[in-house]
Amino acid sequence: MLPSMILRQFPPMGVYETLFKFVDATHKYMGDPGTHPWAQGYPLTTQIPGGPTLPKSIEFDASDLNYPKATGEPPLLEAIANYYNHFYGAGITSENIAVFAGGRPAIFATLAFLLDDTTIALEKTEYTPYYDVLKVLDRKVHLIQSDSSNRFRPSLEDYQIEPLNGTSRVMLVKSNPCNPTGVATGGDDLKRLLEQFSSENTGALIDEAYEFYCDPEPESALKHIDNIDDTNIFVIGAATKGLQVPGMRIGWAVASKAHIEIFRNYSSFGMGGVSRASQIYVTGLLEQKRVGQARTAICSFYSEQRKRYGDGLAELGFELFTGTGGFYHWGRLPQELTGDEFNDRLFAHEAGILPGRVCDMGRTDAAPSALERYARFSFGPLRAESYDDDMRILRECLQ
Repeated sequence: MLPSMILRQFPPMGVYETLFKFVDATHKYMGDPGTHPWAQGYPLTTQIPGGPTLPKSIEFDASDLNYPKATGEPPLLEAIANYYNHFYGAGITSENIAVFAGGRPAIFATLAFLLDDTTIALEKTEYTPYYDVLKVLDRKVHLIQSDSSNRFRPSLEDYQIEPLNGTSRVMLVKSNPCNPTGVATGGDDLKRLLEQFSSENTGALIDEAYEFYCDPEPESALKHIDNIDDTNIFVIGAATKGLQVPGMRIGWAVASKAHIEIFRNYSSFGMGGVSRASQIYVTGLLEQKRVGQARTAICSFYSEQRKRYGDGLAELGFELFTGTGGFYHWGRLPQELTGDEFNDRLFAHEAGILPGRVCDMGRTDAAPSALERYARFSFGPLRAESYDDDMRILRECLQ
């Protein structure tokens, strides 16, 4: 018999909570053939209209079987730097980049090594893992209003935040475009926001997983940062969404050289680098002409999908608050349904959405979430020809 457990327990992140419930109900993994993965945050991993092909193999030699370098292999670091410099005039070098096994490890490392006297500023409706990471790390959090009252679109004034008691600095954590709402902050608004969190005793983590999925064109915070070495700003990117290869598990942080040195030191004892084979694969995806084609095709295809599914969901009675980025629709369910109640119906059709409550950064066990009746619908992994069947299932589950 197992003695009293020696590890601290915590629940799965919200998306995985839904996936595990789906497995229990259907005995299938969401995303398996025949299922309808509307709760899943991954893109098509096949060629999209107008997009580049995805390589089916890589070449490597015996030297590539050695340990990877702590912050990433030089060809990948150079490719990432060249990408941001070409498309955004970022003015960075490979010394401003650290490679991680996906975007989430980069986010976790950044938040784990923050000084203890730091307030985290976070929108109330946000990317589900932020909630879990901040709980595990026991961080002090100031929630920024983001709900139906402001259509999930905080104003710049809402970000003017003082440190909470016992802290002396503020760190903004923000997905942009926002997951789950798709609301994107860009142009002058993004520039002003970054300036605000570049002052003394401030910093920002800008999670740009959905950078390519902005309508009318991709945008990065690095377009608006004059010298990242003079800031406490961290821009998190990944091959997962824009480059269509979530299984490669390649992400990166762009930050000051001083912060990248900390990530190098962390990798030396806590990570050991990232798969060289995956780094070789992703380096090829960032070839300038190819990545330019991918940016254009992703933006075009998913903007069309956003409009198409938005029209269909609205006709079914969803009250949508979706922005112009990402590959999700965010809205209030019809018929007073909660997200969990709707999933009970959808699971019978081997389909599922993400209940809105798991995107509530202020939720507690003491009371129902204010987002109980909301849902995130993902059209990321959906082929264009699946639309009619998708609408049929949703319609049947609302009858």
